[in-house]
Amino acid sequence: MNQTNANSLYSEDLAPIPQNKRTWNTWNYAALWISMSLCIPTYMLASSLIEGGMNWWQAILTIFLGNIIVLAPMILNGHAGAKYGIPFPVFARASFGTKGANIPAMLRAIVACGWFGIQTWIGGFAIYQMLRLWIPALETLPEIFPTGWGLQTGPAITFILFWLLNMYMVYLGVESIKKLLVFKAFFLPIAALALLFWAINAGHGLGPILQQPSKFVTTAGFFAFFFPALTGMVGFWATLSLNIPDFTRYAKSQKAQITGQTIALPASMTLFSFIGVVVTSATTIIYGITIWDPLVLAGKFDSKLLVSLAMIAVAISTLATNIAANIVSPANDFANLFPTKINFRLGGYITGIIGILIFPWKLIADPSGYIFTWLVGYSSLLGPVGGIMIVDYYFIRKQQLVVTDLYSHTGIYGFSKGFNNSAIIALLIGILPNVPGFLITIKIMGADTIPAWIAHLYNYAWFVGFGVSGFVYWSLMKKR
Repeated sequence: MNQTNANSLYSEDLAPIPQNKRTWNTWNYAALWISMSLCIPTYMLASSLIEGGMNWWQAILTIFLGNIIVLAPMILNGHAGAKYGIPFPVFARASFGTKGANIPAMLRAIVACGWFGIQTWIGGFAIYQMLRLWIPALETLPEIFPTGWGLQTGPAITFILFWLLNMYMVYLGVESIKKLLVFKAFFLPIAALALLFWAINAGHGLGPILQQPSKFVTTAGFFAFFFPALTGMVGFWATLSLNIPDFTRYAKSQKAQITGQTIALPASMTLFSFIGVVVTSATTIIYGITIWDPLVLAGKFDSKLLVSLAMIAVAISTLATNIAANIVSPANDFANLFPTKINFRLGGYITGIIGILIFPWKLIADPSGYIFTWLVGYSSLLGPVGGIMIVDYYFIRKQQLVVTDLYSHTGIYGFSKGFNNSAIIALLIGILPNVPGFLITIKIMGADTIPAWIAHLYNYAWFVGFGVSGFVYWSLMKKR
């Protein structure tokens, strides 16, 4: 391999995994998805649908359908990783070009930064819920942030402290988090079941809980909420549906990654979401209001010791998930931009700073912000990337890649100075239809400024972007 090209395109982390080192079997992939699904945001995903007006079976069905849909691009994109042993940034070079691949990598990295911010807020708020029981003055600290920020002083302090802890773990390196991941794998299922049994007991059995009616009085009202909610469910794993080759490159066979993901992804997401649905529905019976945030709910328990133990466990679990799922990937993406200037540690610090700047406390302050702004919003960016990569691999390349050229600017994936203009044009055209709806959602534009049908495209953001970009890319590449 040409050394000049190798400097910018090749490293030990990006190199293809040799066949004798691909050791992951079906159950490794099943365990991966069970572990990733068992997290506080999954619970909040389900409970936000209840808060939004769905009854229990409508919420569960929406989540199940969303995960069945996202399973398709997950398996399709995973094929290249399992066949060639290559990670996501290298796979993206086939469609976007050896330099252009940084565009989808950065889009994915920014979304991961957002998830880092959300998880850090959850961990920091868990610490706040514990400390305020022992230090009541935390609740009455003078406000020091502008009103528009929606940030109380007490939670802000614990958020920053937890953020610093995350940054310290980045400083120590990823190896330091392994024991915490083991703790998470054992603790969260137990805690989730304990919460489920509490809800059933306090809510006088499953019957009354599952009889909570839908708040939608018309079919039109239901579907107006259902379609963007379904898009949000797909968006929840839109990042992983792109960078799944980072995991499938270790697969023993295609069957291992396909079967493992098919068994575990929809099932584990649906089962853990069911707990969120039951507990959230039970809060309506027990407290007279719907509490969709499990940390707020835990804060209502009487026992200081019980709340403290629960919040410490949530914080440790969240720390483990955050480093593994939301730091490693974007840190490597940032490092890939300037390999000689940005190492993993600096990439992690960049991730942490961007994670604060997105104001994560506002994103999850209410279900509409969580679903309509965050999940649907970023799915409008990642859907087009998925459409381009899948069309390229299956319809243009016919699943055949020249691996050595993926690591060379002068190979067939060099295109025009390292950029495939067809992919970039298709990406922009795929994003464009969703822009007006997004601007209306974040209240930059008025709903009456454009035709309603254009604004409503945003409700289907991932699907619109995936389809439009995929078709445009196919059309442009066929003309080459």
